[in-house]
Amino acid sequence: MKRTLFVLLLIMAAACDEDHSPTKPPTSGDKQEEITPAGTRIAFTSYRDGNNEIYIMDADGSNQRNLTNNKSDDRWPSWSPDGAHIAFASYWDGVMEIYVMDSDGNNQRRLTNNPGSDYAPSWSPDGLLIAFTTYRDGNTEIYVMDADGSNQRRLTNNPAWDYYPSWSPDGTRIVFMSDRDGNNEIYVMDVGGSSQRNLTNNPAWDWYPSWSPDGSKIAFASDRVSITNLEIYIMDADGSNQRRITDDPEVDSYPSWSPDGSHIAFSSYRVGNPEIYVMNSDGTDQRNITNNTGGNWNPSWSPF
Repeated sequence: MKRTLFVLLLIMAAACDEDHSPTKPPTSGDKQEEITPAGTRIAFTSYRDGNNEIYIMDADGSNQRNLTNNKSDDRWPSWSPDGAHIAFASYWDGVMEIYVMDSDGNNQRRLTNNPGSDYAPSWSPDGLLIAFTTYRDGNTEIYVMDADGSNQRRLTNNPAWDYYPSWSPDGTRIVFMSDRDGNNEIYVMDVGGSSQRNLTNNPAWDWYPSWSPDGSKIAFASDRVSITNLEIYIMDADGSNQRRITDDPEVDSYPSWSPDGSHIAFSSYRVGNPEIYVMNSDGTDQRNITNNTGGNWNPSWSPF
């Protein structure tokens, strides 16, 4: 029962909006301060303004600023490989849709337009495709589309819930979550949807996979220690050598690798509300870089 409630809370926090009233679609507002590619940045979701918005900050947590700034719910940022654009999900017409904007927040435009919810976008390494989660078929499946929103096609097709895709750095595989075994596991498939196979295969629930920049490892969250807690784990790309790298009684989730693979950003509730933390890729030197009571999660490290 505890696990069921915990899972429901996680799914609600991930896939639902705090304010479901229809609002106008995001539009590019006044020209914001120009953001140069000098140095590494982290995009993330924040609730500090009373609704979810996409924010950006330097990798040390400084210079935090709002990119979306509209009345709809915006979350799940994902950088294009050249750092010029950020894909995200927005809830403005009663369902989540995938949008894209320039990395300074301008030129926001919708890519999907479906009766179900589309969320958790992930760019292919060549920038030509975006994988995402959709609820259009009565359950969640992994889809892929061209970067302009055209040519949408399904990669997974089974009664289970498949969600949260992450591309391998060489562009040949996609890692994702699925509950097709009766609990959440980390799966991998070829980019066309073939050769789907389980990487984790244990009684615990495994969440939010993220591929390392060199392709050798996958970070993910798991409740193996407690059914009401998540910790960050890493494993080799073939599923072997799984090991925990965080150890805290509060939920740690949403891992995202730095472009050189030396650090992992993640979200943690250890101070009572979700904050973005950064640690070395072996789990050492964990530190809070947002320090804002509004709630901050879904970190996405820029490719620079």
